[in-house]
Amino acid sequence: MLVGVEYRLAGQFLDRRFVSPGEAARYRRLQQQLARSRKGSGRRRACRAKMRVIMRRVRDRRQDFHAQSARQMVDGNALVVLEDLNTAAMTATARGSVAEPGVRVRQKSGLNRSIQDKGRHSFELAVRDRARRTGATVRTVNPAHTSTTCPVCGHVHPDHRKSQARFVCTACGHKEHADTVGAKNTLARGHAGHRAWRPRLQPVREAPTSVQPRGINAPTA
Repeated sequence: MLVGVEYRLAGQFLDRRFVSPGEAARYRRLQQQLARSRKGSGRRRACRAKMRVIMRRVRDRRQDFHAQSARQMVDGNALVVLEDLNTAAMTATARGSVAEPGVRVRQKSGLNRSIQDKGRHSFELAVRDRARRTGATVRTVNPAHTSTTCPVCGHVHPDHRKSQARFVCTACGHKEHADTVGAKNTLARGHAGHRAWRPRLQPVREAPTSVQPRGINAPTA
């Protein structure tokens, strides 16, 4: 998830694990017990109840993290820019069909779980809710080529992305973390057409030269 924030969080990364290794191992054991239990049995219901307890903790931690991160990003900034990601298309299965089976299905399944675990929609709602309190502007932009565009010279090429985290421009040689490059480009797109807020200029009222009382004629010379 790339988030462009003006000045204050440049180069910083916010992340957190929502489930502990022990909870993950226990959840896998519960899934195995669920698969072995008979449908409609009391053991199956008890197993599902234990699984819901773990997932409830995960949801609470995720929402708390989103609220804290949204407050840190929005407060003190006039503009917050998010990528308009199509999460449904990004998490589509790679299984394929019988005629055309998919490739690297297990790797794609792991990536899908990682994307869904972040809860991007919940985070965006938290950011917009915080922005309504502070008066900040939240914009979404097209994420195409944000991580393959050099923020210094503007050259676009897929070879800039040497790895998941390494960005080296083949034109000017600029080096930076790839996620930081994506955030900078996202923020630059959000600035297009955005004007910083300024108070409206109040018209200057001229002081009256003379005040005539109503209903009384002024004396003539």
